[in-house]
Amino acid sequence: MKPLALALALLAAGPAAAADHLTVMLDWFVNPDHGPIVIAQEKGYFADEGLEVETIAPADPSDPPKMVAAGRADIAVSYQPQLHLQVHEGLPLIRVGTLVATPLNCLLVKADGPIGSIADLKGRRVGFSVSGVESALLTAMLGSGGLTADDVEMVNVNWSLSPALMSGQVDAVIGAFRNFELNQMALENVPGRCFYPEEAGVPAYDELIYVANPERMDAAVISRFLAATEKAVQFIVNHSQESFRIFAATAPELDDALNARAWADTVPRLALRPAALDAGRYARFEAFMAGAGLIDGTLPVSRLAVDTGAVGEPAQ
Repeated sequence: MKPLALALALLAAGPAAAADHLTVMLDWFVNPDHGPIVIAQEKGYFADEGLEVETIAPADPSDPPKMVAAGRADIAVSYQPQLHLQVHEGLPLIRVGTLVATPLNCLLVKADGPIGSIADLKGRRVGFSVSGVESALLTAMLGSGGLTADDVEMVNVNWSLSPALMSGQVDAVIGAFRNFELNQMALENVPGRCFYPEEAGVPAYDELIYVANPERMDAAVISRFLAATEKAVQFIVNHSQESFRIFAATAPELDDALNARAWADTVPRLALRPAALDAGRYARFEAFMAGAGLIDGTLPVSRLAVDTGAVGEPAQ
């Protein structure tokens, strides 16, 4: 093609559309829970959706929802139980998607220790990191074993959950993740055992969710973000080992035995349809939080969560 013809062709094509920038605050340092975000980035799925996604790990895991509420980030990875509290506190937040669709939290004990059932916790010490929701989860679980919160001693171990348990500082910990701390203990040759909240009196919930500010968010852009992460989840489920190699290659600290084991345990728990909303699940957990005295009354699910895939669709 002659230079003049080439120039005319380029002018006719017009400028390339600029990618929409999206800032995503993670809930903590990068780990297998964030696999769909990492894989969507590495496989080019975000680019395919016309997105330029910037992920940021926070210095404090309590910061991401606050930053989204303040308009300093577009999306935050957060926790469904915390969302209920934060919306009642007045933060402008709403769930726009799901990352991990099952609870990860568990009540963790030593596998060969004296705690064979929840009833065995009577008179024992239980470590925790975050008060409020974890206390409510524990109280419900204790009730399934015929105990009350007064039957145990709560010990704040900050974020040192498995070390506190392995060292004997406490007899159990609430807030440990079944895909992480269990593997951490196994690698230390101190096997652990989980009691699962959803099997002991606590309604099932989404552990990790995406939250946005409903007053500022662009639902169409978020829908594209979720479409890319859904494609990433499909790739992860179909190619678990290959996807882990891609994930681990993004940072030296991710390429180790703990992350490999955590990856395998996380894959079955990823949300296959990140945009899809189970309204009943949010209503049940809202009622649970109210019953535990953590919130005053209940809000409609529409104040807590939205299916961004349905935004803008005509009413049926």
